[in-house]
Amino acid sequence: MIQANNPALRSWIPVPENSDFPIQNIPFGIAQLPDKLPNAVTIIGDTVIDIWELADAGLLEETKIHQSIFGHRYLNDFLKLNKADWRAVRNRLSNLFNEENQELQGNEELRKKALYAASDAQMLMPIKVGDYSDFYASKEHATNIGTMFRGKENALMPNWLHLPVGYHGRASSIVVSGTEVRRPMGQMRPDPEQPPIFGTCKLLDFELEMGIIMGQGKPLGERISTTEATDHIFGVVLFNDWSARDIQKWEYVPLGPFLGKSFASSISPWIVTLDALEPFRAPLAKREVPILPYLEVEGNKAIDINLSVEIQPEGADPTVVCRSNIKHMYWAFEQMLAHHTVNGCNIEAGDMIASGTISGLTPDSYGSMLELSWRGSKPLPMSDGSERKFIQDGDTVIMKGHCENEDVRIGFGEVTGKILPAHP
Repeated sequence: MIQANNPALRSWIPVPENSDFPIQNIPFGIAQLPDKLPNAVTIIGDTVIDIWELADAGLLEETKIHQSIFGHRYLNDFLKLNKADWRAVRNRLSNLFNEENQELQGNEELRKKALYAASDAQMLMPIKVGDYSDFYASKEHATNIGTMFRGKENALMPNWLHLPVGYHGRASSIVVSGTEVRRPMGQMRPDPEQPPIFGTCKLLDFELEMGIIMGQGKPLGERISTTEATDHIFGVVLFNDWSARDIQKWEYVPLGPFLGKSFASSISPWIVTLDALEPFRAPLAKREVPILPYLEVEGNKAIDINLSVEIQPEGADPTVVCRSNIKHMYWAFEQMLAHHTVNGCNIEAGDMIASGTISGLTPDSYGSMLELSWRGSKPLPMSDGSERKFIQDGDTVIMKGHCENEDVRIGFGEVTGKILPAHP
């Protein structure tokens, strides 16, 4: 067992019931704390912990990692280390906050420097995203979209069951939770019998996804196997890959999404380590056709993570519109990474790979408004009596995720984004 995953551990920091952040989590992020420069933090319960202060006080010396690593604006330099280093830091933090440990618990002066109420911490982008690739790894989602546009008999394209389909996305427009998103404008063709028009997106959508944050990969020309993949994956975040459906529909043939996706994607600020998620591994969906050897995996490679999406109209209570789970994904993150690099593509620390929309087996588990409203034919009721076919100006979309078993709950917090009107 990974030391920090011990379900018997208890922290001397109070942890509210059903908190996403017990001592068994120890996620990593970047925060702006009062009167300080941004640096690395973690969280237990509702208390944000300044990792740099702990390192500066010598409490992380046994990890043999220089304290300056934790004083940067992004976690990228930490990600350039290896899995043994990441694990050593997480285990040491777990030990420091164990209820039986007095090193910090008995040091009031240092506690005042290092511990903050979560409400006093401004969470920032945890990484500088170098590159970003988005996959299309949910069979239910791919089937739903294919059925809408090609019919049930041709729902999946011929390659879909043989490889994880993906595309190269825009890294610079990935923003941290809480960042407001401007409704995009672009070309679309609402009437197929008329020329295209330029205007404001009318069919704005969310996409419920999760993303993996990469550690250092291999040099250009080398590949990462499915068995090596977990050594290169640092952790996992919630991800809302906003989508302008009407712009995307007109532009995506033959080269794929462009303006319909690049205006914004939102990530949660806390990166939950792959180590923390190991107790929640689950069997991957059964292969429907034989796959090539480089994509084969051994053991449980799915992860049982409960997901939800809420829409909150301005001035109203939020309404849950989706409950899903990433364990339904057909392709595992390890397979996505192996496929991504099989041609020799290099992966850098801080790169991000997203799952694609996560849809489950039932209509209430579909991971986008396009599916939930079935192209607008089934409007969803909101708490204020209004209805939604797609996202309206002023709406806030809230995504949450957590794992839970009989011993512990590990959560991701949330990723939120409010939609602002398009620029005139």
